[in-house]
Amino acid sequence: MTTLYGIKNCDTVKKARRWLVERNIDFKFHDVRTNGLELSQINRWIEKSDWETVLNRRGTTWRKLDPTIQNGTTKDNVAVLLLANPTMIKRPILDHNGRINIGFKPDLYESIFG
Repeated sequence: MTTLYGIKNCDTVKKARRWLVERNIDFKFHDVRTNGLELSQINRWIEKSDWETVLNRRGTTWRKLDPTIQNGTTKDNVAVLLLANPTMIKRPILDHNGRINIGFKPDLYESIFG
């Protein structure tokens, strides 16, 4: 089972979706903003990866946060912050048979599906 998590209008997510479609790879797309998320899902990504990898500090949502919230963000509270602000999740997140990969790089996807 392959699920791609992201936001439909994100350019990187569009590239990843296009890559999967062009190679006839069966996957489900889950828009984190439209379809929502569970706290347990975010915690699973953090456990399988790293909280600082899951958190997108380059995005507008993060940059608009109050500096006290930014400076106080830790592994212990980041999942709740991401649940409240799903656009702060680095995209896309690829869940392929339980293996989590964050971001899109064609070479990485090739190694997974090749």
